[in-house]
Amino acid sequence: MTISAIPLTGMPFPKSEYERRQQKVLEAVARGKLDALLVTAHGHLQYLTGYNGRGAYFAPFPLILVPGRTPTFVIREYELGAVRAESCVAEIVTYTEQNDFPKVCADVLRRYGLQNKSVGFELGCWNLAPADVSRVQTQLPDMKVADATRLVALVAAVKTELELEAMRAAMVLTDVAVRTFQNSLREGVTEAEVSAKIDLDVRKAGGVLQAPVTTLLFGERTKLSHGSPMDHPIRNDEPAFMELGGLKQGYSAGLVRCAVLGRHPETESLHALSVEALEAVIAAIKPGATAGEVDAAGRKVIERSQRPKVLNHRVGYQTGINWTERGNLSLEPDATDVLQAGMTLHMPIILCGEGGYLLGTSEHVLVTESGAEILSDTPHTLYRA
Repeated sequence: MTISAIPLTGMPFPKSEYERRQQKVLEAVARGKLDALLVTAHGHLQYLTGYNGRGAYFAPFPLILVPGRTPTFVIREYELGAVRAESCVAEIVTYTEQNDFPKVCADVLRRYGLQNKSVGFELGCWNLAPADVSRVQTQLPDMKVADATRLVALVAAVKTELELEAMRAAMVLTDVAVRTFQNSLREGVTEAEVSAKIDLDVRKAGGVLQAPVTTLLFGERTKLSHGSPMDHPIRNDEPAFMELGGLKQGYSAGLVRCAVLGRHPETESLHALSVEALEAVIAAIKPGATAGEVDAAGRKVIERSQRPKVLNHRVGYQTGINWTERGNLSLEPDATDVLQAGMTLHMPIILCGEGGYLLGTSEHVLVTESGAEILSDTPHTLYRA
């Protein structure tokens, strides 16, 4: 079949960038004493190939990385055109139906001499079911399945200048969204109306938002975690909450920003405490600090407030491609991952009040040799409409 150029397709970055990333991952494979790696998480596929992995809802699309061999994609035949158009991978092996996947994948692994070797699987990430792993291992009973959940994530945590350019461009779009959110707040306007205006203004600025992670809530609905905007109006003396991120070249830059129309003492108090904790977290970020130490800096502020139960989640996480990827670096109690210059982190300090309201603020930062560089231009203080 002849494949011609398809309009508005292609990789976000030069092929050499993806080859560099693959080489870094292969170096991590060697350090982990693995003989090969199967990459199945959609965000990791996008990071290593350019292809966003969306076609793999049907069954896994493993990218097989073996030292000394060309990267090989095992994909559903129906998705061949998209993978060819949007990835840097030339070696592609296809299967037709779900039941074909285990045998086809095992045949590739056998061809590469891996039938009795140690092969890393992303066991703790999205897009790989336990049944997928067991069915492949049934085909290759002597193959050792190793957990490589964190391998790609920790390589991807440190950004190149090309990636940072994309992150900064994404944050410009996020700041556009924040300003529209703030300027749109008036009594009677609905969540859906503000969300639509945000989408319009971001598109006018030349971009889009990361989907489907937009949270925009008013009043009593700010008690929802991750609620989607609905036809619900804001009234005087009510809070407003938003968490969203602009998207550029596959990279998203999220922010939490909140507002009050009039006065709302409970959420105003929550927000003030959130700001204090966030600023302590930012001050703790530097190369060499552990993720657990950064988390502890924010947690100490909450504990001193004598309201320790208002914080019921981690203080932040690694960012880049795919906001919701599992297995990424997490700023949580006792985490031992060490921060490095070039990492990007999002710290949403969202607190839960006695009345159930969820309110707070965040920053998205770049870890530099001198500390944390804040990427947003919009203050993390409470906006008063």
